[in-house]
Amino acid sequence: MPKVSSVIVPYATYLRVYEPLAAFPEPERGHWARYARRSDRPSYQDELRRSLADLLPTPPVPVPVHESGDAFVLEIDGVLCVCPWRTRLRGWQALGELPGELPRPVLEAVLPEVVRRQAAQDYERWLARNPDARPWIRTSTWQVPLHWFVLVSDEERWFDKGSGEAAPTLRYRTPMVQARRRVARALRTLKDAIDEGPLIDGLVDVGRWLEEFHPRSQVELDYGGLVHTLPAGELEDDHSAADVADGIEALRQGDGVGAGEAYARLVERWRSVRDRRSAN
Repeated sequence: MPKVSSVIVPYATYLRVYEPLAAFPEPERGHWARYARRSDRPSYQDELRRSLADLLPTPPVPVPVHESGDAFVLEIDGVLCVCPWRTRLRGWQALGELPGELPRPVLEAVLPEVVRRQAAQDYERWLARNPDARPWIRTSTWQVPLHWFVLVSDEERWFDKGSGEAAPTLRYRTPMVQARRRVARALRTLKDAIDEGPLIDGLVDVGRWLEEFHPRSQVELDYGGLVHTLPAGELEDDHSAADVADGIEALRQGDGVGAGEAYARLVERWRSVRDRRSAN
């Protein structure tokens, strides 16, 4: 499929799970094995462009008619790991979140209620036939949710400044067993310290999601297009995962001042992104 545009589509971040090829049943396993040998695999920007292009027709197409056969592919220590796009499933799930993200007039202009209602009915019928379906990718716009940082450590951070037309890249990648361990440890600390709150709710949710995958999977947190909202120097100095870890460790030790300082660093770092989001 040709690219919709050469323009970079920004501001989405991603949490991905790459499962080993052995975790997939046949014939899907064979499909991904062949797919991994391709030299023209699309990027996350291609995926996002295709989704946005579906909103251009009248009426818009909020969810693809057919599920995507594309994926992201990694090879770790000789093990081939695959992260299917599952664009159709993720489109249905994203539709359910839109009313809380957009003002009603904007929502109606982009996706009229009749279109959303039909898509919701299609999803209900599909889900009845596929009750165990889950996405391999979670997406957030204009932010990296704080609870995502709990899954990774600063030592797993990888930053590339980019050059020429190549954009910067900032991502973390960790084994599934490490991500699950960090979630469990952070939940124990947070529940002892603050009892309840959005950070705890987010961790409970993402922890349940991670349990759906093979234990030898890889978890990746990718800043994606959000790198275009941060000046190069700020991006290079962004160690948000370390700040989150410092804050949780401070809470574990009963150091409220230290936890507050770590949180203040996070607030200050992400202030410019929030301001830009508000301006849009």
